[in-house]
Amino acid sequence: MSQLLKYEYYDTPEGQDIFMKTFAISKYAALAGTALASMDVLMYSHPKGFAATAGRFAWFLGPMVGMAAGFAVTANTVQNIRGKNDKLNYFLGGVVSGSIFTAWMRAGVIAVPAAVILGAAAVVKKTSIEEGWSFFPSVPHATQSARSVKYDWTMVKDIDELKNFTAGSN
Repeated sequence: MSQLLKYEYYDTPEGQDIFMKTFAISKYAALAGTALASMDVLMYSHPKGFAATAGRFAWFLGPMVGMAAGFAVTANTVQNIRGKNDKLNYFLGGVVSGSIFTAWMRAGVIAVPAAVILGAAAVVKKTSIEEGWSFFPSVPHATQSARSVKYDWTMVKDIDELKNFTAGSN
């Protein structure tokens, strides 16, 4: 189980370990769905009782995890069928996610735009992986813990020869 939780989507090449890739991408969708469902329950829908609250969480979590799983399974299966690792695989995965989104919203009029937008977003993600850039680069933090205040984080140490001041007299 620990290997399943530590696995990241790009740990293995495209088309391999489809179950692991599906789980890896679905855990982030579940996290985002939990945050979105919590916001809905606390700020908008205000359900009464446990069953109604669980229903609202299921309303958000199910389709979001389904969209992520649909993307992963489609992109990797198409990669295995076609034998090519290109942007079309990701576009088709985005199209499947867009169709699940359309069914979730129960609005057929957004079917084509949702499929195209999510497919294009998947192509942009594939391009970022191929070219080595990131949407959200990691930000270095100055301190890591409460104990790290003991360390000297100054950029330049004091050099005694360059001090041109003297202590004042009172």
